[in-house]
Amino acid sequence: MSEKIIASRKTNIMDSKRISVSNKRQITIPQKFFEKLNIGDEVECIMTKSEIIIRPVRQETEFAEDILKELIAKGYQGNQLLEEFRNTRIKIRPAIKKMIEEAESVAKTLKGSGDIQMNEIFSNQED
Repeated sequence: MSEKIIASRKTNIMDSKRISVSNKRQITIPQKFFEKLNIGDEVECIMTKSEIIIRPVRQETEFAEDILKELIAKGYQGNQLLEEFRNTRIKIRPAIKKMIEEAESVAKTLKGSGDIQMNEIFSNQED
């Protein structure tokens, strides 16, 4: 087992499980990972220079509640609230796409596996 995985396990940052790849290039996400990450109908598959990252896609309904809370806090009501909600929701996908493109652009300039950055990002996550 690699030293990085062993070190990560000691700090509870990451869990690891070896899984099979079928002849059709399919994998099965271990149930405890699936449940821990609350994976829905889709995952995002990201390729770096040396890794594949699979992460849950946050469903639009999860954003909907946040959008509504913010619009209500701004004082929108009735039809005006509905109209602002629709306008804001339409902007989410392009904004996320732009963020991903910017992140990929920055990632191309980085060297190494990204383990240090991942540890910094996820070191405060609870099990």
